[in-house]
Amino acid sequence: MVIGMAWRRKRGFFDIFDIDKLFRDIEESFRVFEEEIERLMKEAAQRESMGVGPYFYGIRITVGPDGVPRVEEFGNIRKIEGGRKVLSDEIEPLVDVMDADDEIWVVAELPGVDKDKIDIHIKGNKLIIKASNSKKYYKEVELPAEVDPGTAKAKYNNGVLEVTIKKKSSTKKKENGVKIKVE
Repeated sequence: MVIGMAWRRKRGFFDIFDIDKLFRDIEESFRVFEEEIERLMKEAAQRESMGVGPYFYGIRITVGPDGVPRVEEFGNIRKIEGGRKVLSDEIEPLVDVMDADDEIWVVAELPGVDKDKIDIHIKGNKLIIKASNSKKYYKEVELPAEVDPGTAKAKYNNGVLEVTIKKKSSTKKKENGVKIKVE
């Protein structure tokens, strides 16, 4: 004789999650994303009606030698306090920095710029790239080692700028920076 036998369902893997809350959170994230895109599109339409160019934005994800992933943004959209994004007149180009034994290579993408419109300076341990033509570019690149600015060489071909700089053997610095000629 069985008296009051209760049936109990076996708990599954997904029972530990509140699926409804998870979907509500995802929907809220998409709603916020849509509002931000809508705001940016309205701002872009206003800026284009005033003759200001389009949006450029991208990210690159790399893993450093320490195994830590790094996300690098590039383009003309800047974050300001509070996480709000604004459109800048200058595009931050995509830049690669390679550290070899005795020199550092910096490669920057600057499409649509004439060679004579590129301005490169080394100040301390920063390489500063400015360019303006139909588009304006600006980037400050933190160099991984002290360099000898007098050894810097730059080449520009098909929208790609390559800067090669020898690492410094002495410890003296030039405070005013050194201008680099683009070949």
